[in-house]
Amino acid sequence: MTNLTVVTEFILMGFSANQAMYILHSVLFSLSYLCALMGNILIIMITTLDQYLHTPMYFFLKNLSFLDLCLISVTIPKSIINSLTQNNSISFFGCVAQVFLVLFSAAAELFLLTVMSFDRYAAICHPLHYDVIMNRVMCLHMAAVSWLGGGMIAVMHTAGTFSILSFCKSNIIHQFFCDIPQLLAISCSENLLREILPILISVVIDFCCFIFIIFSYIYIFSTVKKIPSTEGQSKAYSTCFPHLAVVVLFLSTGFIAYLKPTSESPSISDLIITVFYTIVPPTFNPIIYSLRNKAMKKALGMLIKGKLNKK
Repeated sequence: MTNLTVVTEFILMGFSANQAMYILHSVLFSLSYLCALMGNILIIMITTLDQYLHTPMYFFLKNLSFLDLCLISVTIPKSIINSLTQNNSISFFGCVAQVFLVLFSAAAELFLLTVMSFDRYAAICHPLHYDVIMNRVMCLHMAAVSWLGGGMIAVMHTAGTFSILSFCKSNIIHQFFCDIPQLLAISCSENLLREILPILISVVIDFCCFIFIIFSYIYIFSTVKKIPSTEGQSKAYSTCFPHLAVVVLFLSTGFIAYLKPTSESPSISDLIITVFYTIVPPTFNPIIYSLRNKAMKKALGMLIKGKLNKK
């Protein structure tokens, strides 16, 4: 008979037990968190206060920034505190909360990125009908579906993970936050199908979103090629390519993390892959999606001068 022990806490091993690595890890994570915090809060403030930015594109950017803040705030602060205090424990319910909030933020962000690609498609390929297609009600419905979809994915995975898994092998998670692949690796449950099945469902949904985004950008690029002005083409390409790069990086690293065989002792590359889909997007999205935008930079300058166009 298997010796089952009730787990009341987990140990997050993170990157290394070496003192120098603890300090380096804390510094790098702190810098990333501060950049993400400042960039995303600025975007939320500007798009809320400036009446000229109350358009569908900036409405979705504001939602994306809020989700980015949620995604990075769930993992990094706890990891930094653990590194500084060298106390790597997290309670069982804290682990449950981390799994739910990470999955909710990541799934909702993917759905929102899909919606944003459709918004760009409508703006570039059907400019005369854009206001009709992306009316206020449609934008609210799309944002609501993104948030609701993220919540459903998170509930499905969290319930599937913690309702059927028992952790008799170990309570040590070789990751800087509670991640489902590592929880599966330390589980001694014989029936993992109830959690592997939700992962496969999520992969199919994510792949469908990816295909939709790719087709949206194919139509966008085919339309951009018809623009007579070289300057207009380069402007459109410089906007679209970074967006597409973020989506590909976000999805590809997520696919690798969740579909590769699990191991109780992952390599440093596994940890780096996790960083790419949990920390890099929230840190760089403000730069790629907004702060390179002329309207956003103008609004930021007006905000600093206290002359922002408020309602």
